[in-house]
Amino acid sequence: MAVEKPNHTQTVPGWAAYDSSGKIAPYIFKRRENGVNDVTIKVLYCGICHTDLHHVKNDWGITMYPVVPGHEITGVITKVGSNVKNFKVGDRVGVGCLAASCLECEFCKSSQENYCDQIQFTYNGIFWDGSITYGGYSKMLVADHRYVVHVPDNLPMDAAAPLLCAGITVFSPMKDSQLLESPGKMVGIVGLGGLGHVAVKMAKAFGHHVTVISTSPSKEKEARQRLGADGFIVSTNEEQMLRGKRTLDVILDTVSAKHSLGPILELLKVNGTLVVVGAPDRPMDLPSFPLIFGKRAVKGSMTGGMKETQEMMDVCGKHNITCDVELIEPDQINEALDRLARNDVRYRFVIDIAGRSKL
Repeated sequence: MAVEKPNHTQTVPGWAAYDSSGKIAPYIFKRRENGVNDVTIKVLYCGICHTDLHHVKNDWGITMYPVVPGHEITGVITKVGSNVKNFKVGDRVGVGCLAASCLECEFCKSSQENYCDQIQFTYNGIFWDGSITYGGYSKMLVADHRYVVHVPDNLPMDAAAPLLCAGITVFSPMKDSQLLESPGKMVGIVGLGGLGHVAVKMAKAFGHHVTVISTSPSKEKEARQRLGADGFIVSTNEEQMLRGKRTLDVILDTVSAKHSLGPILELLKVNGTLVVVGAPDRPMDLPSFPLIFGKRAVKGSMTGGMKETQEMMDVCGKHNITCDVELIEPDQINEALDRLARNDVRYRFVIDIAGRSKL
């Protein structure tokens, strides 16, 4: 279903899934020429997100094959268009989930492009010219500069790559919940995976008391000693859940598997807020009583706008926040996806696209 246009003259090697088996194989395709608003990026690293797993297997029924995944991209600019003033050749940059939006709606004009109803994503989307977008599992990327951010010089490019999705996904609801400017809150993080471990780091850097909520007792030592969490609740332990009742101001739920929100809501104080950022492929249970009797709110959040994404990168540079990553070569992508499906990663796979680890 590949759609290419006459100006797609640049041959690019990459890696794609060709069908719902989800198996990744080499794929040669074309990218557009660098336009007046574009930057061309030599891809150095690309993180593997749980969304990639859903797309390659067509779990959501929307995949256009062949699909080149990847929306946690870091690299170096090699070319800039004539209208581009805020980037130059040699800049360290990142590209996250967004490739295009309408630029005219209230959300685009208020730097919330991620909520534009015409949003198109970095892969498996339809760009302005009608071509299908291909992601960061590739050697090179052409991106509109309005959807590109600077990577702070002090952050390593491999460990910074997952910030472009995992980082902004947890940063945005924290900012929305006033956690950046109001330290001392009781914050809960459900799940200690790719999103959860970054959320713990951010919440601690912003001065909050952080409790990890997990089904895995074995993760307590990691949460407390390595990531700095103050508390740990095993969600299957009724006694621990009872002790944690009405203790938290805000909870971020990062879990991508189906689960009930009822027990988690009971951990919130009156007027507390639960923000769902994980994306289970089946509906979650939401009982009414924990909402009603605690005057609690449940809301969702999806990545962030471009201004907010740059702010997130700058904040991570200030606090030296990065993701804990396991670096792999492109020929290990299938193994990594299989392990990701089993939650066997601490905490994010990152593909060494440019082979820099061999240098």
